[in-house]
Amino acid sequence: MTRNVFVVGLNDYNAERLKRLRGVEDVAFHQLLTPAQVYETQEFDIPAMLAEAEAQLDAFDGSIDAIVGYIDFPVSTMLPLLSAKYDTPNASLESLLKCEHKFWSRQVMNEVVPEHTPNFTAFDPFDEEALSKIGDAGLRFPFFVKPIKSSGSRLGFRIDSPEDFDYATEKLRAEIGSISEPFNAILEKADLPEDIRTIEGHYCMAERVIGGRQCTVEGYVHDGEVTCYGTVDSIRYPQVLSFFYYLYPSTLPQKVQEQMWEISRKVMEHIGYDNAGFNIEYFWDEVDNQIWLLEINTRIAQSHCDLFEMVDGVSHQQVTVDLGLGRKPDMPHREGAHNVAAEFFYRVFFSDATASRVPSRAEIEVAAEQVESTRISSYLQKGMTLSQLPEQDAYSFAVASIWMGAKTRSKLLWNYEQVMKRLNYEFDDILD
Repeated sequence: MTRNVFVVGLNDYNAERLKRLRGVEDVAFHQLLTPAQVYETQEFDIPAMLAEAEAQLDAFDGSIDAIVGYIDFPVSTMLPLLSAKYDTPNASLESLLKCEHKFWSRQVMNEVVPEHTPNFTAFDPFDEEALSKIGDAGLRFPFFVKPIKSSGSRLGFRIDSPEDFDYATEKLRAEIGSISEPFNAILEKADLPEDIRTIEGHYCMAERVIGGRQCTVEGYVHDGEVTCYGTVDSIRYPQVLSFFYYLYPSTLPQKVQEQMWEISRKVMEHIGYDNAGFNIEYFWDEVDNQIWLLEINTRIAQSHCDLFEMVDGVSHQQVTVDLGLGRKPDMPHREGAHNVAAEFFYRVFFSDATASRVPSRAEIEVAAEQVESTRISSYLQKGMTLSQLPEQDAYSFAVASIWMGAKTRSKLLWNYEQVMKRLNYEFDDILD
């Protein structure tokens, strides 16, 4: 009997990749909502999206065996609601929000791993006294601010001075509504403690600046058992907060990785998160041998799918699909064609600009052919402004991503340089 798996925001590339997973010979994958509706936009009408998804599911003439996704907000927060209505396995909405509501998440972390949780407080960016209240909470410059619900590094700022805080709050006031309004629509459906209910979607977090070598632990919970299966390094450009590339497997000492995995198990058990994948971002301060927990994401990292397929043999969407079907994930280890793999980000460091030239599809194909198993996604079209790109950090714009594998890290970096020589972007109206 065919089992039907509905994937929110499924695109053509991922539809093909899902067919390469283990144990899907009897599985039919169906798109639930389009990519344009869930991530090729910065406007999220969650009630309308849920209503359309439910109408599509109600009209389906067959069994609904799993409802899954691999995309951050708003998809991650919609999945528990859809799964609860159609009786498919997933984490509860409240356990998911203990991860995704950044203030609630920090409270939970502080309960179980306080030694790995930086000092933090919530603040209202529309409050003229916010900066003094942050100081009253014990935070001093420098600190970091971000929305209580963010995706990627959007609207995250390092604050070194009152002027930095003024700049950040100006940006937050102007743009946070695109996050806060849809997130509030989710919060209204959850059973929240009163102290969390008062911290609404427009609130932000201020946290002690933490640093070191950054990485992401990928894992899942199945029937209450927490399993971690990989660590991916997050390498930043020198002297800036923007990511240069993600590298798998991690180069961190094995003992440090094992400590992070144990922290992950302890936190996810404490939260009560179950029957879903997750990834947790960490810093390791090598000088002080201190591990800091940065944040928890309630999904696999889509950016890491190619990396796991290249190194381990299949995309870790294996985890998402298996859990969605109620079975323990059958995730292989080191069965891929490459020893190491990475996603590189081709970035420009302008305040804004207009793309006057972008690589053609043929040029991208030629560039990818320079190295076996290379995949390139260009995010710009001629005439677009950089500010039209969704989900960008506050310091740069990623105009393309390049996924590739190799035998060694040095060979991987050399291959990236060869591919980049083939990609030519030009810009007009540049704002530095």
